[in-house]
Amino acid sequence: MAANYGYTVTRHTRGMRIIVAPGQGSQKPGFLTPWLAVPGVEDTLRRWSDITGIDLILHGTESDADTIRDTKVAQPLIVAAGLITGRALQAKLEGETLAYAGHSVGEFTATALAGVLSDDDAMALVATRGRAMAEAAAQVETGMAAVLGLEYDQLAPQLEAKGLVPANVNGGGQIVAAGEKSALAELKDNPPEGARVIPLDVAGAFHTHFMSSAVEALAAAAENVAVSDPIAALYTNRDGSKVASGAQMVEFLIGQVANPVRWDLCMESFARDGVTDLVELAPAGALVGLAKRALKDLGTTKLDLPEQLDSFSD
Repeated sequence: MAANYGYTVTRHTRGMRIIVAPGQGSQKPGFLTPWLAVPGVEDTLRRWSDITGIDLILHGTESDADTIRDTKVAQPLIVAAGLITGRALQAKLEGETLAYAGHSVGEFTATALAGVLSDDDAMALVATRGRAMAEAAAQVETGMAAVLGLEYDQLAPQLEAKGLVPANVNGGGQIVAAGEKSALAELKDNPPEGARVIPLDVAGAFHTHFMSSAVEALAAAAENVAVSDPIAALYTNRDGSKVASGAQMVEFLIGQVANPVRWDLCMESFARDGVTDLVELAPAGALVGLAKRALKDLGTTKLDLPEQLDSFSD
């Protein structure tokens, strides 16, 4: 039976624009190269490279796909790209009321853009997150697989019966299962009726209890950062709600490492709250694709290149 994954967007006289930041897996070799020509970007990336211990310029311009797939490299690289493109977009849209959300590690981007964390602190925290998640993933042989074609309520009990977790509930008929590789292999060999299973090339079972040690490491690092309440609407992966407290948002960021990403609930909130336009920051594509399938009549834009800024009104 085909499922209906569309959410109808409530149109308001004056639409709301939401800026969304992608998560791990969205990176592409060389994707930061065009942004190095923008004044100030190279200096900023050098500073963040010092903060994170990751050569963001090298990995954003020259490193191959295998190198930037490494969790401890990918996460700071993706957040750096989101902050570079997000700050450039904010300058272009100065004075416009914007909303923010991020998918998985992209929540660090969104949280900084909404004023909860400084960019430098967001980069320091995400570097800790990437290292800690890579270390946690090395402890047990785990992985993830995309399951396409079923709704959450249909699939979740079947996954749990196999010892798996619906770790990313992305909407648009896409759910990512996570757990031990033996259970994922059984899922691939015996998929639920009406579903298609695609193994993912990731290091471990992110957003599950297998990441508990990474939660502890991130919580310890977060004790040393300054936190402010958001200055704009900020949606959380926890349940799609808007968060008014900066301290609470940081708690959600920490807990998210070992809990499911409910992007489907975020998109339901976008539709309910009258979002009419969605812009995905670099490296863009995944969230625009989900929005096109799940959010009817929503305007979508990918911001991957500096020249694309010219398409936005001042």
